[in-house]
Amino acid sequence: MSILLIEPFCGGSHRQLVDLLVSEFGNNCVLHSLPAKKWHWRARTSALCFSQSIPKSEHYRVLFTSSVLNLAELLALRPDLAALHKVLYFHENQLVYPVRHAHERDFQYGYNQVLSCLVADVIAFNSHYNMESFLSSIYSFMKQIPDFIPKDLSEAVRPKCHVLHFPIVFPVLSSFLPDVLHMQANTKDDEDILAQEQEPEGDLMVSKDLRSCCLRPAEPIGSSQDALHIVWPHRWEHDKDPEAFFSCIFALKQNGLSFRLSVIGESYSEVPDVFVEAKRVLHLEIAHWGYQAARMDYYDVLRSADVVVSTARHEFFGVAMLEAVHCGCYPLCPKALVYPEIFPGECSFQAQCDDLPTCTSCTAHHTGISQVL
Repeated sequence: MSILLIEPFCGGSHRQLVDLLVSEFGNNCVLHSLPAKKWHWRARTSALCFSQSIPKSEHYRVLFTSSVLNLAELLALRPDLAALHKVLYFHENQLVYPVRHAHERDFQYGYNQVLSCLVADVIAFNSHYNMESFLSSIYSFMKQIPDFIPKDLSEAVRPKCHVLHFPIVFPVLSSFLPDVLHMQANTKDDEDILAQEQEPEGDLMVSKDLRSCCLRPAEPIGSSQDALHIVWPHRWEHDKDPEAFFSCIFALKQNGLSFRLSVIGESYSEVPDVFVEAKRVLHLEIAHWGYQAARMDYYDVLRSADVVVSTARHEFFGVAMLEAVHCGCYPLCPKALVYPEIFPGECSFQAQCDDLPTCTSCTAHHTGISQVL
């Protein structure tokens, strides 16, 4: 039991990652986690909680945690953990995380992440976009401090930073989708980054170009007489910009075009109002609505869809988009954020929904959607 896994917000992609690590390392690791509720309170208080709940052990060698945890605070409260090889994983960074209004951005969350980086031994990001947006924003972020501004922080942090693309274990689909690329998680990279002391970047990075994993359908999608099936598999939160997505979908309906719609992301205590309106306006087009708790039900919906759409204002990796593409969907996404790192340019639109009338064209001529897109 040499690996101590800590996850303050154990849900979504955070849970997927720790579940994978637990399955790979088995009895060689122990997981301490908190439920995925009240993210802001997890970021503020989880260090104190874990300092009390994690038992002392002489067997720990590696500490792996996500950037939700204030690692500096935990180490101050538990000095016995300071000697461990500390790996900090960034699913997202708070320096550029979108907020609806500037005054809503809490300085403390980003500041805590910078402090965590300073005490970590290895810092892993799920994408180049995530890493570079964080490092390039440290200086301007710290300038919010009225005086005695710390200097050279990005220079101190950068040598410890590496890209470790999020490891996804895709379902085996060969029985019904024979030409789909089957990918397995590269667990060697996980083992290296957890078990070794800091090594040159080439040993810690996943160098594979993710765009090579963007699938082309074996046959033209939407080639049946059925209406085009559009899926939106993202969290029901404002940073995914559901307003922009439904604006386009409402336009399809107003133009009298035929389509089916599945909206299957996770929702939390606060749901944007547009979802209520969309369910009312689009009730005839809705094929699936709401979170699919069973993974195979989730994959079944993705398999049945033709196009997966993102209108996100924030995306540091995009697990749901890759899962949908693996299941045969054609991706439409902004030409921004992490997406150019993953998908080729022909899958992108320039600005929020500016080119999404393409989706209208696809609906009108869905027998040739693979060519139109």
